[in-house]
Amino acid sequence: MNDALLASAVREHQAGNLAEAARLYSVVLKGAPRNFQAIYLLGFIKMQQGSFDEAEQLIGEAIKINPHAPDAFYNRGCALQHLQRHKEALAAFDRALILKPDYGDALTNRGATLLALENYGEAVASFEAALALQPRDAEALSNRATALFEMRRYDESVGAYQRLIELVPQFPYTTGNLVLARAYCCDWNGFAQDRARVTAELRAGKPTISPHAGTLILDNAEDQLRSARRWVADRCPPSPSPLWRGEIYRHDRIRVAYLSADFHAHATAFLIAGVFEQHDRKRFETILFSFGPDDGSEMRARLRRGCDRFIDVRSKSDLEIAGMVRQLEIDIAVDLKGFTQGSRPGIFAHRAAPVQVNYLAHPGTMGAGYMDYILADRIVIPPEHQSSYAEKIVYLPDSYQANDAARAVAERDPSRAEAGLPDSGFVFASFNNSYKITPPVFDVWMRLLHAIDGSVLWLLKDNETAIANLKREAETRGVARQRLIFAPRVDVGVHLARQRLADLFLDTLPCTAHTTASDALWVGLPVLTVLGTSFAGRVAASLLSAIGLPELVTSSLAPYEAAALSLARDSTALSRLKAKLKDNRHTHALFDTARFTRNLEAAFEAIWNRSRRGEPPAGLEIAPAESKG
Repeated sequence: MNDALLASAVREHQAGNLAEAARLYSVVLKGAPRNFQAIYLLGFIKMQQGSFDEAEQLIGEAIKINPHAPDAFYNRGCALQHLQRHKEALAAFDRALILKPDYGDALTNRGATLLALENYGEAVASFEAALALQPRDAEALSNRATALFEMRRYDESVGAYQRLIELVPQFPYTTGNLVLARAYCCDWNGFAQDRARVTAELRAGKPTISPHAGTLILDNAEDQLRSARRWVADRCPPSPSPLWRGEIYRHDRIRVAYLSADFHAHATAFLIAGVFEQHDRKRFETILFSFGPDDGSEMRARLRRGCDRFIDVRSKSDLEIAGMVRQLEIDIAVDLKGFTQGSRPGIFAHRAAPVQVNYLAHPGTMGAGYMDYILADRIVIPPEHQSSYAEKIVYLPDSYQANDAARAVAERDPSRAEAGLPDSGFVFASFNNSYKITPPVFDVWMRLLHAIDGSVLWLLKDNETAIANLKREAETRGVARQRLIFAPRVDVGVHLARQRLADLFLDTLPCTAHTTASDALWVGLPVLTVLGTSFAGRVAASLLSAIGLPELVTSSLAPYEAAALSLARDSTALSRLKAKLKDNRHTHALFDTARFTRNLEAAFEAIWNRSRRGEPPAGLEIAPAESKG
C-alpha cells in the first residue's frame, strides 16, 4: 500500500502538482514514519514552495535515516543557502562531494556559498572544478566572474563575463556586470556601445543591470527605476506574509532602527556617526542593526556609544532580522544600504515596520513597493524627476546628505614630495573611485593638462589595471603618463590632510562625488562639478549649494572645462574661492550636524504621524530647523 502511494506521490510531484504530492507523501509517512524517500521528497517540495526552514528540517531528518545520499546533502545545502546559514551549507555541500566527487551542481553551489562567506579564492577554485565537469554551467561561469571581480582582478572578470555572454547570451544581468567590470579597470573599449546596449536591453524589459551598477552607469533616472524594479522582482520581491500588519504602536519615544553593513570604518559611518550622537534621546530611541563586519575600529566603538542599542545580526537570516525588527516594535526602519555592496533588501521585503525608508547609501530609487519613502533634497531629486521614484519623496532642507562636524584630520600635513607630487605646478585632483571616470570627462582633464604647463592630475590609486589603462589613455591624448599621480589608500585622517596639497577637485560624470566631495570641502578643497541628470549625478551640486558655493556647479562639460581653466590661470580668484569655502564651512548648513539632525527628526516625526493616523505615505517637504549647536 505504501509503495503504491509513494509511486503515486512521485508521479504527482513530477507532474508539478506539489500540493497533492505533499499530501500523499504525508500519508505515506503516517504509515511509515522513517521512509527516507517520502521525507526527503516532502522536504524537496517545501524547498520548491519557498518554505526553506521546513525543507531544511525535513531533509535533515531524511539524512539521519540515510546518510549516504548525496542529493539529500546537496538539497539541504541549498535550503541552508536560502536561510543564509552559509557555514552549515558549506558543510552540506562538502559532504555531498565526499559521497559524489564529480557532483557538478554541488561544486557550483559550494562556490556560491564560499562567495557569500567572502572566501573568494576558494570560490574560484570550486567554480573552476565545476566548469571542468560542466563547461557551460551558466551559474558557475557567472559566479566565477563575480568572485574575480571581488578579488579586484577586474580584467580577468571582464574576460569571464565575455565568455559567459558567448556561451549563454541571455543569462540575466551579464551585460551590466560586464560593463561594470570594465568601468572598474577603466577599460573603455566599446564604451559608447556598451552603454547603448545596456539601455536598449533594459528598455526591452530584460534583466540587464543591477540597481547599484545602474547608479554608476546609467544617466537617466527613469532607466534606473526600470533597473531597480526588475531587480526587486527577481531577487527580493515582497514577502506574501508581511510581518507588520497594521498595528499601531504606543511608545513614549519614536523607535528608529538603522540597518546597515557599514557600521565600522566606512564612508557611510563617517557621514552619519554625528547624527546618531545628536539625536534627541527624549523623543527618539535609536537602534542600530549591524549585518557587516566588526573591524574593531574606533568608529565601530563610537557608533555603539552613539545609539540606544547596537545589535550585531551578521549570523541572522533576512527573515530573522526582520522578525527582530517586528518584535522590537520599530516605528521607522531606515535602510542605509539600498543596493550597495553588502546590502540586504530582503529584510525590508518582509515588511517588518510600519514605515520603511531608503536613505543615504543608494543614490536612487529602490523600485520596491515595500520602501515607503526616500530622503532627498530638491537638487538631487528635482520635482520633474519625481515620477522616476517608487518611494514617496521627503524633501529635507539644505542637503539630503548627513555630515559629521567632528571628523578628525591628521595633525600634520604632508609635503608635496611626501605625497608624490612635483615641487611646483597646479594640482588638479579627483579622488573619486576609478569606475566613475568616463572618457568624456577624461578628455576634458587631458585638455586641461595640455593648457596648464606643469600641471598634474592627482587620482586615487585603485587597481593596477585601471592605473595602466589611464596612463595609456593619457598618452593616446598626447599627455605624458608621468603627469598622472596616483595616491595610495591611507588612513582617512591622513587622506583628508593630504588633500590640502591640491588646488582644485575635478568631479566626474554621470556619477559625481558623494562622500569624496564632502571630504574635499571639509578640508577646504573646492570641488568643481556638473549638474547631472540623475540622483547620483547631482549629489556634489547639492553639497555645494548647502555650503554656499553654487558657482562651482556647471551645466555641462563645456562650462565645467572653462571654469577649471579659468581658476587654474587666476590664482587670485582661486584664493578668494578657498577663503569663502573656509568661512562657509562654519556658517552654512552642510557641516552643521545638529541642524541636519533636527531636520531629519522633523522628517521622521512627519512620516510617523501619518502612519499613526493610518494615512498612506505621501510626498513631504520639511521646513528648515534652527541648529541647537
